Amino acid sequence: MSSKKPKFYVVWQGRKPGVYDSWDEAKVQTDGFAKPLFKSFDTKAAALKAFKDKPHLHIGQTPKPAGQQGKLAGLVGSPIQDSLVVDAAWNTATGDMEYQGIYLGTKQRLFLKGPYADGTNNIGEFLAIVHALALLHQKGSNIPVYSDSRTAIGWVKKKKANTKLEETARNTELFDLLDRAETWLQTHKFANPVLKWETTVWGENPADFGRK
Repeated sequence: MSSKKPKFYVVWQGRKPGVYDSWDEAKVQTDGFAKPLFKSFDTKAAALKAFKDKPHLHIGQTPKPAGQQGKLAGLVGSPIQDSLVVDAAWNTATGDMEYQGIYLGTKQRLFLKGPYADGTNNIGEFLAIVHALALLHQKGSNIPVYSDSRTAIGWVKKKKANTKLEETARNTELFDLLDRAETWLQTHKFANPVLKWETTVWGENPADFGRK
């Protein structure tokens, strides 16, 4: 007979946020979801209490061994202060999406776009990176652009947003922006490095909307 204790799972950000009694239930809410936020707890009481809190109070609070953390920090270094950091926010209830760009050195917001109806977080991240690149190109600046979305960075490298989102009457403007962004990437050369924001080491992306 298994002596394994049951776990309870909090999903702060997923298809349907809530507290789940099994990983199978929680997995349905998080698998394939952009930027899911979830964690397991030993008791349901602890899970219910945690669900009412901000996820950052619980996620990542178990410290890694100093050697391991130091090794990771040594590998990625520190973020370049003379850079532009971008992020997107997607409302799970309405489907609305918005994105923004922040100059890291001063934390000054350089742009804020949206909300756009019937979007996705990945689309927002992609548009944010391209918006940043176009803005910097206009200013003749080659400073780096940071994003915490590997998916969006991959799309930018391929110059194509590989989204499965279907166009609707409500998101026509968003698809027009996608077409324009892809065209810009295909017709412009830029030297700006597009880099991954290393949240594990550096903390939350400064362009994060803080709505988790």
